[in-house]
Amino acid sequence: MANHRPEPATLADDVLEEIKQQLANLQFGSLEIQVHNGQVVQLERREKKRLDRSVNAK
Repeated sequence: MANHRPEPATLADDVLEEIKQQLANLQFGSLEIQVHNGQVVQLERREKKRLDRSVNAK
């Protein structure tokens, strides 16, 4: 039985552009990419807002 690997999925230009844009606007956090049947179906961005406690402390 031969191992048959499917062709790697190619990303549509608009999906790739959206991923790039989400990453470019992210300083602290993560970008999760959900894939179903070789297709990107969802992007989830979690962003951290870090506050400098020394400035806010009294």
